[in-house]
Amino acid sequence: MPLENDLVRSAAACFVDDAMEITVTRLDVGPETVRSLAASLSDAERQRAKRFALDRDCRRFMVARGRLRELLATRLGVRPEAVELMYGRRGKPALAPHFADSGWRFNVSHCGEMAAYAFARGREIGVDIEAVRTLRDSDSIAARFFSRRENAAYQALPPAEKDVGFFNCWTRKEAFIKALGDGLYHPLDRFDVSLAPGEPTRILRVEGMPGDECGWRLESFLPAAGYVGAVVTETHPPQLPSRQQCA
Repeated sequence: MPLENDLVRSAAACFVDDAMEITVTRLDVGPETVRSLAASLSDAERQRAKRFALDRDCRRFMVARGRLRELLATRLGVRPEAVELMYGRRGKPALAPHFADSGWRFNVSHCGEMAAYAFARGREIGVDIEAVRTLRDSDSIAARFFSRRENAAYQALPPAEKDVGFFNCWTRKEAFIKALGDGLYHPLDRFDVSLAPGEPTRILRVEGMPGDECGWRLESFLPAAGYVGAVVTETHPPQLPSRQQCA
């Protein structure tokens, strides 16, 4: 996994294949970096930042959004403050129409002091990351939100693997519905993903269709120690030339 040039203390990593790019970065940067990134935000983003009750959450939002603007600006050949964003019906962010010719699609996820940014050209993409931890109500959450097949696979895991299995499933399902642009409006029992540690990362079923015929590709990655992540992209070939390395 090659390191990407990045902001001081952001400890970013970048990995690329022929369909997508993922950059992982830390949000606990110094005050000068926060001010620099905040300067590129839109008025609406600054107003949104002010609504956070905790300074920590305000800082995380400004750094995450400012970093997104930097990454998009590099790909578009503009200044970060010139990047214009819009939102889909369910809130999925996208580039404004006058950047449409670039073909870039993107998605963002953050958890604690980590953020992941996923980019693809000519195809939709969704990403999610989570810190692996023990939840007191994980069994009831799985019973409520996982599909029956997923819940059965989760309940069958050895106790030592259940935390990772739970968050494998959660991030994979979240990445898929984010790629679709539906968020949690999409019924979570209409598709199955693999979740057992050590098993191949796969979409197993979408509605009545086998996962390998559904038109979407699921991959897992490790954003940092103690975290799991997942990214979903469309499998049709892009219409624009693919990038061979991170900018």
